[in-house]
Amino acid sequence: MENRALGDVVGSRDAPYLASLAAACGLATRYSGVAHPSLPNYIAMTSGSIHGITDDGSPASHPVGGPSIFSLLGSDWRGLDESMPRPCDTASGGEYAAKHNPAVYYTAIAATCPARDTALVDTAPDLSAAYTFVTPNLCNDGHDCSTATADAWLGREVPLVLGSAQYRSGGTVVFITWDENDSGGTLVPMYVLAPSVVPGTRVSVALDHYSLLRTCEELLGLSPLLGRAASATSMTGPFHL
Repeated sequence: MENRALGDVVGSRDAPYLASLAAACGLATRYSGVAHPSLPNYIAMTSGSIHGITDDGSPASHPVGGPSIFSLLGSDWRGLDESMPRPCDTASGGEYAAKHNPAVYYTAIAATCPARDTALVDTAPDLSAAYTFVTPNLCNDGHDCSTATADAWLGREVPLVLGSAQYRSGGTVVFITWDENDSGGTLVPMYVLAPSVVPGTRVSVALDHYSLLRTCEELLGLSPLLGRAASATSMTGPFHL
């Protein structure tokens, strides 16, 4: 999701569905983005570094070498991007923004990206891969539209995930977070959904996008821990994952 401070969402009348998730699952109350603007946050949460990126440039401007969580998984990952015209599309257009789709920046997965990074369609999402990165379009992620619109989108999409065989089996964790706080601070919402999370859990430990990467790597049994994920605080213990 895009461009909200923690207080813009948590406790907001415009986010009733997210309030229901916080009550049923878990919420991190000191979770932070790591940079501005959008792109370096997406790169950080999937590679452990911002790789010197300080703008929202295209994949042609910022080809990222080295490993990412995608390359560590081989072919066992998927990107689902709402309104993306073509698989692994490096060109922004309409409601699709390449800067919100980190997979298209990594040169090590360029050959396999078109088969793994595809459009999110209006059916139950394909969760057959070990790791799936879901990106709403520019309206539904809250970038160009309201918090209420983003909350309503989540209210349609998240139940499809929670009703999936993968989630019901007890082996899937869902993380819902925002890239950055565009109000001048750093705190952003982070919701953690898993059968093992005690309903109403609130975690006040300082966490960030590198914590998310570390947690995903630990849950998937991946090594090495990439970049700053190696020193980040894990979310597995606080949320009982």
